[in-house]
Amino acid sequence: MSADTPPKVLFEHEGVFIHSNTEDSEDQDLLVSGFLRIIDKDGEIIVEYKPLEDTVDPSNMLCAGKDSSSVMEWAYCPGEERSSPQQAVVLEQQQSYETEWDMINAVSFPKRKPCSNGEGALNHTHEKSKWSFTFSVWDLRSITVKEEGWSRLVFGMKEPPTSLPSLHFHQGGSEGFLDCLRRYIIITEAPDDETCLLVSTPNRALSQSFENLLDDNNYGLVTKLKKDPYVTTLGGFSKVTNYIFDAFRGPELEQQQRKPHEEVADLDILGLGEDIPGLGEVIPGLEINQQEEPGFEVITRMDLGARPEVTRREPLSAEDWAKHQDQEGRVENVPQLKKIIFKGGLCHAVRKEAWKFLLGYYTWDSTYDERKGQQRRKTDEYFRMKLQWKSVSEEQERRNSRLRDCRSLIEKDVNRTDRTNRFYEGIDNPGLVLLHDVLMTYCMYDFDLGYVQGMSDLLSPILYVMDNEVDAFWCFVSFMDQMHQNFEEPMQGMKTQLIQLSTLLRLLDLAFWNYLESQDSGYLYFCFRWLLIRFKRELSYPDVLRLWEVMWTGLPCQNFHLLVCCAILDSEKRKIMEENYGFNEILKHINELSMKLDIEEILHKSEAICMQIRSCKDLPYSISEILGFNTESKFPRLEGREFGTLDSPQSPRPTQRQEVFSNGHNRHYREPPTHNGCKVSFIS
Repeated sequence: MSADTPPKVLFEHEGVFIHSNTEDSEDQDLLVSGFLRIIDKDGEIIVEYKPLEDTVDPSNMLCAGKDSSSVMEWAYCPGEERSSPQQAVVLEQQQSYETEWDMINAVSFPKRKPCSNGEGALNHTHEKSKWSFTFSVWDLRSITVKEEGWSRLVFGMKEPPTSLPSLHFHQGGSEGFLDCLRRYIIITEAPDDETCLLVSTPNRALSQSFENLLDDNNYGLVTKLKKDPYVTTLGGFSKVTNYIFDAFRGPELEQQQRKPHEEVADLDILGLGEDIPGLGEVIPGLEINQQEEPGFEVITRMDLGARPEVTRREPLSAEDWAKHQDQEGRVENVPQLKKIIFKGGLCHAVRKEAWKFLLGYYTWDSTYDERKGQQRRKTDEYFRMKLQWKSVSEEQERRNSRLRDCRSLIEKDVNRTDRTNRFYEGIDNPGLVLLHDVLMTYCMYDFDLGYVQGMSDLLSPILYVMDNEVDAFWCFVSFMDQMHQNFEEPMQGMKTQLIQLSTLLRLLDLAFWNYLESQDSGYLYFCFRWLLIRFKRELSYPDVLRLWEVMWTGLPCQNFHLLVCCAILDSEKRKIMEENYGFNEILKHINELSMKLDIEEILHKSEAICMQIRSCKDLPYSISEILGFNTESKFPRLEGREFGTLDSPQSPRPTQRQEVFSNGHNRHYREPPTHNGCKVSFIS
C-alpha cells in the first residue's frame, strides 16, 4: 500500500466502555463510552479506541430526511445549538411523496449535547481524550476475557511497561471483535488459565494477502471457499499469493488442529500439489467441462488487421443534457445522446437524472408529469414492501430462517461496504441505514433470490448517486435484472461469461490464451470478481461510476464488459508471459491491479478491440453471437461504423431462454450452427 492509502475499517463497534475509577472524580466509577475499531493502515493491523466525544465531527454531519429517502447536511457553527431547525441546510429539497410512510422511517440519530465554548466543556473533553489509545496487533501478547454480566477484555502487551485500560462490552460485540482479530493473529487458550488467550502472529505477508479469506484459523481454505464462495471470492479469492505454499507448511499453522488429508486437499485444489484439478472445483457449480463449450469454426490464427485509433470526449454537461429534452421533458435524439455518453460519460451533476433513463427506471419518451406520477406509484410500492419486513416481530423472525439469514448477511456486508467513502464512513451514518433498508426491501421484491453477498457492491454507487432511497431501489432493481444470474445458485451466468471471455481471448491472442491454458488458467477464473460485480473492487469510485454509465448505453455491442476484460488482459499479457508467471503468480498479479487501472485507457482499448473485431471478414459465428453482431437488424444503428449497434435498454428481451442476453447471461448456451458440415476448435 502507498502512504496515501486511507485506512481500511475491518471492525467497528460503538458502546464499548472504560470504567475510569479516578480518585479525583466525584463518581466512584466514571463510565467512559466510546467506539472500538480494527483498521488496516498501510498493511499494519491497528486496534483503536476513542471516546465518543473525540469522534464526532460537528462541521459535517449527515442525517436522513423525514421520509428516510434523502440525505441532508447540517451546517453548524461553534457556539450555536444545533437543535434549531433553521440551522439545517438541505443539500437538495426533497419533499416526501407519501407522508404517511414516515411512520416506518428506519433512520434515527442519537441526541448529542450541544457543544459549548465554556471552560467546563473543554476540561471535560480533555478528561475524555486521555482514554484514547491505539496499538498494533503485532505488539499484543495476550487477551484476558472476564465475564461480569458482560464481557471485559484486558490486553497484555509484549512491552511490560505498557498498560491499557480494560474494555467493558455492556452492549455486546466482544465475540465479533475477537473473531475479527483471529483473521490476522493466532489466538489459543492458555493451558493453565481458561480466561487467558495467548496471541501469536503468523507470517505477516500471509495475513495481508488473505485479508478476509480466513475468518477462522481452524477453517481450511477449501472449506471456506465451498461454504461461502461469494464472500471468499470478493475478499480473498484473487489474493492467493506465493506465500501460500510456505505458510501452509509453516510450523505455526501446522500446530493448529487440522486433519492431514484436509491440508493436502487444500494444496491440491490451489494447484500446489500434483494432479491439479483446477479452481473450478473450488466454487460449487462453476466447473466447466468441454461439453459446455460452444463449437468453433476452423480458425488458423486469423488476421484481425490493425487495431484502429479511437478518440474520446469530455463528459456530457448539464447544459447539453438539457438541450436533449423538449418542453414537456421528453428526451430527444436518444441514439446521438447515447453515443455522447458512451464516448465521454456524464458530469456528476447529470448522473442523478440520466442514470434513471439508462437503467430503464424512466422511459426516454416520458414527460415530466408522467415521471412524477410514476414516482408516486413507485414510492407507494416501495414502502409497502419495506413495511413487510419492518413489521415482522422478533418472535416471527425466529421462525423465519430465510429472513433471518438475509438480515444477518446484509448487516455484515453493509458494515464493510465502501466505508472509506464519505457517504458511508463513520458511526451512525444514515447512508449505511439506507443501504441496509434498500437491500432488505429487495428481499421482499425478489423472494427467490433474496440477498447474496456482493449485491451491496452493486447498490452502493447507485445509492451514492441517487441520494434517495426510493429512486436508488428501483434503479437497483433494473441493474439486478441485468446481473441476476451472476448471483443465482447454479452459477450458469458466471459460467457462460467465463466461456465467452475465453472464446474472445482465443480469437484476439491465441498465443497468450495458450500460455494461460498451460498454466491451468485457460478458463480465466481470476476474472471471476471482475464479472461478478462489474469491476467494482478493481476501480476507484469515480471510475466505477464512469464505466457503469458507459456500459449502460448498450454501445458499441453486446457484452462490452467482456471486451473490457480483454483490454485489461491485453495490457498485462507481456508481463505475465515474460516473467513466466504460473497459476499462483497470475492470481497475485491480477489482484494487485486493483485501484491501479486507468479507466480512460481501458475504454480506449476496449472500443478499439470492438472495431477491430467488427472489421474482420469471415468472423466466426460464435464471436458474432457473443457480441450481438448477428442481431444488428433488430436494433437501430448509429451513424458511423465505429459505434456499431445500439442495444437499447428498452428493447424487449428475447423470449427464448436460449438467446444470449445483452448482459452476457443465458441459461443454456445455444450451440452455433456448424459450417461446411464440420465443427472444430481453434488451432495454433
